[in-house]
Amino acid sequence: MASIFTSIIKGEIPCYKIAENDAFIAFLDINPIVKGHTLVVPKIEIDYIFDQDDVTLAAIMPFSKRVAKAIEAVVSCGRVCVAVIGLDVPHTHIHLLPTDRMSDFNFKNKYSMTADEMKALAASIAIKFNEG
Repeated sequence: MASIFTSIIKGEIPCYKIAENDAFIAFLDINPIVKGHTLVVPKIEIDYIFDQDDVTLAAIMPFSKRVAKAIEAVVSCGRVCVAVIGLDVPHTHIHLLPTDRMSDFNFKNKYSMTADEMKALAASIAIKFNEG
């Protein structure tokens, strides 16, 4: 069975998309722990990040960097941090988390946003991504 991310990539499930190319997609996490919490996902469904081929593994960070710079331009934060956990969805993904402190990394906390706020935030970050 395809992962939820594969369904998003195929357009079967909607998302708050920020950026996309032939290999990756970036979209807001629908259960964010901080404002601007974004997921970067390879389009090929492989569960474990270190099972990715070297080309994909090497390319995911420059794509993530562009997304992170766009997030920084829109969301007030000291930096955008990276987390790769890989236990909740069996499809490689990177969490980009705008943060000012370590306590922002509590995955048990949830940051509440309306659908309209998510849509506006995704659009703002996408504009900055496309400028860069």
